Amino acid sequence: MRKSLHLSSGCDSLADTRHFLSRFRFARVLTFFCVFTLVCIICATNSTQAAEPDAAFVDHFEQGTDRWEFLDPDTWKLAQRDGSNVIEITDRGSKYKPPVRSPGHVALVKDLELESFDITFRVKSTKDTGNHRDCCVFFNYQDDQHFYYVHLGAKPDPHSGQIMIVKEAPRLALTKNEALTPWDDQWHRVKVSRDAKSGMIAVYFDDMSKPHMQVIDKTFGKGRIGIGSFDDLNAFDDVEITAR
Repeated sequence: MRKSLHLSSGCDSLADTRHFLSRFRFARVLTFFCVFTLVCIICATNSTQAAEPDAAFVDHFEQGTDRWEFLDPDTWKLAQRDGSNVIEITDRGSKYKPPVRSPGHVALVKDLELESFDITFRVKSTKDTGNHRDCCVFFNYQDDQHFYYVHLGAKPDPHSGQIMIVKEAPRLALTKNEALTPWDDQWHRVKVSRDAKSGMIAVYFDDMSKPHMQVIDKTFGKGRIGIGSFDDLNAFDDVEITAR
């Protein structure tokens, strides 16, 4: 009877030991799994953050216009349209006379130079001036004789509705775009994407899934970015620039 009791106690002790070891191994596996999962989440988060572009500039004009350089300040003003602060061009003529034929209404972001970027903004054309009714986007701007600009003219021709280059000579079209720019009196959304490494320039108008026009050119690298018009009247809002 004592022997049986002894054997029974030994078996219970062995079972307890095995149960303990089993729980210990499970705890170790569970701990490893939790740590591994946490590391994966952190790595995925960091990877996602690294892939996201940096917001280089955002302006809704609620704090004024101090972040902009206007090449002819007399033809720009801070105004209100549709319940929001905007900047707008007030006169088709301009005192700014560029050294070679190129747009007369230029607003450049201060203290920002980028090679590759996306710029998006809202724009409203405030006067119907016919086939060359436009807005412009300036980028990789080195100085007043070295830059690209997009001319979103209503009806394309060699001087309207094209991606242009200014290089010590009057503006020259890099594209042969034939798509009309459908201006009216409503707000529209514009996006310009620039990748200096590949030379890609892509322009979007309202439809952000399909370029309105595009071209490859590597002439200019890092430079300033701006908005404006050749000689038309526009209001601008919600400007955002992200580095690529």
